[in-house]
Amino acid sequence: MMKKKSLCASRASLVLFLCQMISSLDVPLDSKLLEELSQPPTITQQSPKDYIVDPRENIVIQCEAKGKPPPSFSWTRNGTHFDIDKDAQVTMKPNSGTLVINIMNGGKAEAYEGVYQCTARNERGAAISNNIVIRPSRSPLWTKEKLEPNHVREGDSLVLHCRPPVGLPPPIIFWMDNAFQRLPQSERVSQGLNGDLYFSNVQPEDTREDYICYARFNHTQTIQQKQPISVKVFSMDSLNDTIAANLSDTDIYGAKPVTERQPVLLTPTGSTSTKVELRGNVLLLECIAAGLPTPVIRWIKEGGELPANRTFFENFKKTLKITDVSEADSGNYKCIARNTLGSAHHVISVTVKAAPYWITAPRNLVLSPGEHGNLICRANGNPKPDISWLANGVPIAIAPEDPSRKVDGDTIIFSHVQERSSAVYQCNASNEYGYLLANAFVNVLAEPPRILTPANKLYQVIADSPALLDCAYFGSPKPEIEWFKGVKGSILRGNEYVFHDNGTLEIPVAQKDSTGTYTCVARNELGKTQNEVQLEVKDPTMIIKQPEYKVIQRYGQVSFECIIKHDSTLSPTVIWLKDNDELPDDERFLVGKDNLTIMNVTDKDDGTYTCIVNTTLDSVSASAVLTVVAAPPTPAIIYARPNPPFDLELTGQLERSIELSWIPGDENNSPITSFVIEYEDGLHEPGVWHYQTEVPGTQTTVQLKLSPYVNYSFRVIAVNEIGRSQPSEPSEQYLTKSASPDENPSNVQGIGSEPDNLVITWESLKGFQSNGPGLQYKVSWRQKDVDDEWTSVIVANVSKYIVSGTPTFVPYEIKVQALNDLGYAPEPSVVIGHSGEDLPMVAPGNVQVFVINSTLAKVHWDPVPLKTVRGHLQGYKVYYWKVQSLSRRSRRHVEKKILTFRGNKTVGMLPGLEPYSSYKLNVRVVNGKGEGPASPDKLFRTPEGVPGSPSFLKITNPTLDSLTLEWGSPTHPNGVLTSYILKFQPINNTHELGPLVEIRIPANESSLILKNLNYSTRYKFYFNAQTSVGSGNQITEEAVTIMDEAGILRPAVGAGKVQPLYPRIRNVTTAAAETYANISWEYEGPDHANFYVEYGVAGSKEDWKKEIVNGSRSFFVLKGLTPGTTYKVRVGAEGLSGFRSSEDVFETGPAMASRQVDIATQGWFIGLMCAVALLILILLIVCFIRRNKGGKYPVKEKEDAHADPEIQPMKEDDGTFGEYRCDIYKHT
Repeated sequence: MMKKKSLCASRASLVLFLCQMISSLDVPLDSKLLEELSQPPTITQQSPKDYIVDPRENIVIQCEAKGKPPPSFSWTRNGTHFDIDKDAQVTMKPNSGTLVINIMNGGKAEAYEGVYQCTARNERGAAISNNIVIRPSRSPLWTKEKLEPNHVREGDSLVLHCRPPVGLPPPIIFWMDNAFQRLPQSERVSQGLNGDLYFSNVQPEDTREDYICYARFNHTQTIQQKQPISVKVFSMDSLNDTIAANLSDTDIYGAKPVTERQPVLLTPTGSTSTKVELRGNVLLLECIAAGLPTPVIRWIKEGGELPANRTFFENFKKTLKITDVSEADSGNYKCIARNTLGSAHHVISVTVKAAPYWITAPRNLVLSPGEHGNLICRANGNPKPDISWLANGVPIAIAPEDPSRKVDGDTIIFSHVQERSSAVYQCNASNEYGYLLANAFVNVLAEPPRILTPANKLYQVIADSPALLDCAYFGSPKPEIEWFKGVKGSILRGNEYVFHDNGTLEIPVAQKDSTGTYTCVARNELGKTQNEVQLEVKDPTMIIKQPEYKVIQRYGQVSFECIIKHDSTLSPTVIWLKDNDELPDDERFLVGKDNLTIMNVTDKDDGTYTCIVNTTLDSVSASAVLTVVAAPPTPAIIYARPNPPFDLELTGQLERSIELSWIPGDENNSPITSFVIEYEDGLHEPGVWHYQTEVPGTQTTVQLKLSPYVNYSFRVIAVNEIGRSQPSEPSEQYLTKSASPDENPSNVQGIGSEPDNLVITWESLKGFQSNGPGLQYKVSWRQKDVDDEWTSVIVANVSKYIVSGTPTFVPYEIKVQALNDLGYAPEPSVVIGHSGEDLPMVAPGNVQVFVINSTLAKVHWDPVPLKTVRGHLQGYKVYYWKVQSLSRRSRRHVEKKILTFRGNKTVGMLPGLEPYSSYKLNVRVVNGKGEGPASPDKLFRTPEGVPGSPSFLKITNPTLDSLTLEWGSPTHPNGVLTSYILKFQPINNTHELGPLVEIRIPANESSLILKNLNYSTRYKFYFNAQTSVGSGNQITEEAVTIMDEAGILRPAVGAGKVQPLYPRIRNVTTAAAETYANISWEYEGPDHANFYVEYGVAGSKEDWKKEIVNGSRSFFVLKGLTPGTTYKVRVGAEGLSGFRSSEDVFETGPAMASRQVDIATQGWFIGLMCAVALLILILLIVCFIRRNKGGKYPVKEKEDAHADPEIQPMKEDDGTFGEYRCDIYKHT
């Protein structure tokens, strides 16, 4: 069976009915086809229903329509034909229905007030516009009135009435003073929705004579001013000066001369009122109250919640604003005004009605003769709208009869239509709040089949993948489609094919034998046509030898193979990646036809290498891992740079070449890989050496190309893996002959610096490139695509020439030719430049913003016409700034941000937005000159996000069983707060956490008293805010309830104040010396606590040693410590249930060898040394005297015979120096 994807494949009657509804033809969006088909008129553009015009400007009433043939236009005014030919002030634009009423040349706008309707008609039917009500705007003057001064007692309420003149549209009201400064408003003083200025209570500073109400009429850009209103506030102090003079200062300041009053509503009056608003509009409810102190306003909805995300409070919460209201917003809204003396309230009953809105608007029908169809028009509203039909602008009851048409309420049923059934039908849905009008045509076409897919289109697919062969078609009635393989093949059937409703043939699994010619045949009762397409099935690309896992030693060489097999008609490309990124830009990586080789492998080469093979039809890949390991140790070999070459010789001298030879120096254990030859131009740049060429390290002779008019010297540098040698000694000089230039300047450009010039620049030839003396340049230019002759000028050896008087941003052909005393260089190539740019002329249009989430938005715009760019299009700049936060309703300094999108982009992303805020943006086009004008500012809003953490959490007033929590709302609420979440749990002495308790708190609360807590217990609190989006970050805090000092019973009421307990010892610090350490800490808790210090050797299992601290000091000195030892220490407080601080660790200093000072600098030591030196001198004199007598005594024989006691070392307590005596006797 043949597969058929159709919506009408059901047996159910409902589905059959739907199939009849959608059986109308789909006309393909083919421009050529659309130009040929007849089509009834369609209104494409019209003025708004309520059209308020400026009475000083021409009135333009828009009416544009399309159709085939093009429609003609006519108008009615106030229900009768409007003959524009009889009114010289009225004209209709050519090929359009738009009316232009000339007011600026004598016409009066009031004469053209009325209801206008446009009709667009051709042979297929007539379409009509909405009823367009034309009304000129009005800004009447204020009526003169005598205003009496307002004398008010301090603390009383006051209302200053504005009563602006009735204008069209209504004016915008604001209050200012004589200096045109806005009057400050607050919870006490504010402007109502009716424009009046309300004082909840007046203060002496409210006294002034210039309360002025202004009315701004935006349509005519005029402002009207009411006469100034005077207010005089009488202070109670001034009235009671006599009494105050007899009272002390304390009595004066302690008295309350102004009577405080509970709230009374100034507007609305009474206890209840009603309000009717239309669906989709903004609902504004207002409550302003008098009272002292100034009342605070709160709003609630009885029996429900205020709608999230659509509720806003304005005018210091005196105005409740709900956007985009619906019927669900109907109900009773209560405002409550409260101060310290009481409250007042008012209930506003809100009813939401609805002008008609579409449920199903009628859609155009394109039918074939004899087919069926339906026009459905369904709308809703409150009250429910009436549906009426028109045919070609005439009520269907009196329109010409059509036997194929039947009206059934909101549906017109067509059956067995013919070409004469073509018409435009109008559906009108109306109630007391408005109407909707929609045009929908029925176009009956009889067209033979047409195939829109190009003939002989080639499709290429990979074997075993799907193939989709297109056969886009059109015809009326709808053609039947059949497919054949080959020119004379049989019709295609079977499960191996899928036939789509749009004519496409799908081969789910194409094989090699699927290759061939396929014929699509379309036929209906009016004819038959066919089209051939070609299908080629290619062999898949495969990697037959994949790269393999490799382990390589550092500094080694590794190779990965990637051998592929592919269809012979496809050209594959092979790409290698490292860790899914491009290969490093390193000459060690060599990519071959079938492999990747890495030379001199290093540790950074470790990773995954992937071979990717791409063709135009498929892509395959394979990966392997390379692991780099350390190389085994080898005997050290000394490597060094090579020695410089020597014995340079020039031979075979010619005009343009010469041969250079040399002898290499020592390689120094690293083979020479190449030789670098450099030259010096002694004529133009003496002392400067330039690169000439490089040859392999096995070559010692090279043929060098020379340039004319250069005095050459050469030198050679040897290169190995270690580095470069020192240069060789220069060769002998060789001067070449002069010649005309061989080349022209490079990098020729033409870029205008001003809108009316062209700056031609180039890179001048270097000295040796001039080939001779007298170097100059011939600069030529002409405007591109204009039949002009070249304009030329010869300039000196410079690099710029400016052409003046050019048109703005026009392309020019430019060429620059070098010449010298011997002739011209070859003909230069032509480059294209542009004269100077000017700022863009127009702003981007159709700017649209799509908010993606609370911090990200996407902006779209239409590109500007290239002719208006007047320069090189560099891109677009989007300026955007935050207007206000919707949660705080406060404005701040505007900080504009700029994003630049390069090129001809028409879409961009705006990141980093703040949630729940209003933003504005505009777009500007940028060229090389600068920015064009900005598009109109576009306003958009970001949705709510999760809030930030609360600004603070304080815990105060601890008692035996309660704690008071106070907090501040988040600095960044990022939306409308819905609630706060408080979690808390107890903490015992070992810092273990108890069960967690969670409490949800209303968003309007800022404090809470937790009761029924355990006494003398530490609690940990976790606190965060919530919006409708979710929870924000939490903040934490700890606090302790008061300890029961009685131990068992709680103190009786009035028994005395219980001290709060904050048992916290923190910031324990130590300063250690050799045998002692200073311990200090910070303490929070009851006064007169007794502290102790416990310490021990770190890591030891011995018990802690304890030292009692005298008094309530916060420091202690530990003595008797062992030098060079690590200790642990902690601090505790007596009577705190064993509470201690966290441990700290410190180390004593190393032991010193001794504490002796340098005796070499001491006076007594110097004196002792002097005495010793004197004794030695005396001893030497005595020895010298005895030596002179030594010839009479055989001393040597005595020494050999027995040891003389005198030559033994003396004892320490002997005052002599026996060792010196011994040495002296041995030398005699």
